[in-house]
Amino acid sequence: MSIFEELESEVRSYSRGWPVVFDRAQGSYLYDEDGKAYLDFFAGAGALNYGHNNPALKRALIDYIARDGVTHALDMFTVAKRDFLQTFQEKILRPRDLDYKVVFPGPGGANAVEAALKLARKVTGKESVINFTNAFHGMTLGALSVTGNSMKRGGAGVPLVHATPMPYDNYFDGSIPDFLYFEKLLEDSGSGLNEPAAVIVEGVQGEGGINAARVEWLKALDDLCKKHGILLILDDVQMGCGRTGPFFSFEDAGIKPDIVCLSKSIGGYGIPMALTLIRPDLDVWEPGEHNGTFRGISPAFVTATEAMRVYWSDDELEKSTKAKGERVAAAFQGIVEAYPDANLFAKGRGLARGIEFANGDLAGKVCAAAFERGLLMETSGPDGEVMKVLPPLTLTDDELTKGLAIIDEAVAAVLN
Repeated sequence: MSIFEELESEVRSYSRGWPVVFDRAQGSYLYDEDGKAYLDFFAGAGALNYGHNNPALKRALIDYIARDGVTHALDMFTVAKRDFLQTFQEKILRPRDLDYKVVFPGPGGANAVEAALKLARKVTGKESVINFTNAFHGMTLGALSVTGNSMKRGGAGVPLVHATPMPYDNYFDGSIPDFLYFEKLLEDSGSGLNEPAAVIVEGVQGEGGINAARVEWLKALDDLCKKHGILLILDDVQMGCGRTGPFFSFEDAGIKPDIVCLSKSIGGYGIPMALTLIRPDLDVWEPGEHNGTFRGISPAFVTATEAMRVYWSDDELEKSTKAKGERVAAAFQGIVEAYPDANLFAKGRGLARGIEFANGDLAGKVCAAAFERGLLMETSGPDGEVMKVLPPLTLTDDELTKGLAIIDEAVAAVLN
């Protein structure tokens, strides 16, 4: 592995926790170059909801490439883009009574967030944006300005301005009523709070520590934004595409955000793709006002379209994800109860789950012990104190059983 040490930047991270060279992948497994299998409860940080090299998506991709389908097209019209838009409207938007225009902002989640922030400011003429404690929205400057993690913010090298953090759901452990502080600042002419253009929020904070907002909290936030004429941006980059059960993480709250950010698993196959969904009346862009070279990666349109046809023509995946999520929740609660003196806490929704440990050292050791046993998972939270699992939604019951057994062993090895 010397070439990685010699040439690759020190900024690499995941490879430090999993110091092997991976060669191939299928379904819920990654295999190193020596053929050792690793059960993947990381799934590309949520970019592989349908597993590695999903056979149905792979066939569609290979067929498209084999017939010399357009690969790169900027924002030109293509058959692949048309198929994607028609399928997205038919399988995702219309069944949920959602009316959005689709912006293709660039290849990654940060692109979707940057487009959302720019558009909110353009529409309202205001600069300030409200974000939440422990939020993570991306590594570009605009996205970092609404991100909570101090280490990541510190890497910006410039002041991160025009954003004001507010407490996320349960930040004060229920000791302060929801939005008491936020609403007081909005209504007090002496508060010094700049009138916000938008609020940006995650339905479940993944990188922030698997913090799942209650549906009542999301609904109340939506009501507050409507009351004060503030645009609501829902960042579903990691928690969208079925991660919590429904296609969108906000569906159970019964809300319709003004702007929605999607990426990661929207491409289906792990190919870069991002969308910013906007209310039609917010579509005030000038042609080319927000552009980029990689907004039309047609292979991603192909695999995204096939994923929607295969997995979102009915509610089977949603029901399966919720059921498997409850299995994980029960197993994690069992771990919490087995170690009453360890100060553990189980958290999450759907197949975004975690256990919060007393500190990041313990959570990191558990993930390392799991890796030694052939399971990939990562830590999250401001101090890496949460053991986080994001398995493929398509994993089998046997794979889930195996993964939970490894986690149980890893926790025991560390805490005992």
